[in-house]
Amino acid sequence: MAEMGTAEKLIEIAKAEVGTIEGPKDNETKYGKFAKANFQPWCGSFVMWCANEAGVKVPNTVYTPSGAAAFKKSGAWIDGDLADPEPGDIAYFDFPSDGVDRISHVGIVIEDNGDGTVWCIEGNTSSNKKGSQRNGGEVCKQLRAYKKNKKNVLISIVGFGRPKFGGAAVKKSNEPTKPNKTAKKPKTCPECGQTIN
Repeated sequence: MAEMGTAEKLIEIAKAEVGTIEGPKDNETKYGKFAKANFQPWCGSFVMWCANEAGVKVPNTVYTPSGAAAFKKSGAWIDGDLADPEPGDIAYFDFPSDGVDRISHVGIVIEDNGDGTVWCIEGNTSSNKKGSQRNGGEVCKQLRAYKKNKKNVLISIVGFGRPKFGGAAVKKSNEPTKPNKTAKKPKTCPECGQTIN
């Protein structure tokens, strides 16, 4: 089990929710109940619930544009086309041609593929590509793009919010593992939450 307050814990909590379906009523979930926004689109409530369960602080993102604005205001925002996403980042989406020309969905990055795409866990999306990607009624693992990529995945991520995590940072899958030369506990940067070597 991952340490509370870490990106690993946030991802662990989110992964355990994959397959959860809303109901019995439309947009009825434990996530919405937690965020005091039950019976409303719940992607942001899902992120907030996962963060709370993991001991990670994120801004209120029930209304996704407000969550993105809060990350921007705190200096913890990375534009999609300039991004080097990290596991635990909060991805904000604007799906082209969906009739909503603004940020309208949010999810949790679990892996950066290093090619302009990331794997995310998202609430209130659909595992069916023809289903609603921002109001699909289930928690799913999704392949998403933040810039042009060879997989031709539709670019839908406009940017990422980076929570301040406690504990050690998540190692990217393409980073080599470094041997630990000391038995001392690693220091964590109070600004970004990254481990200081």
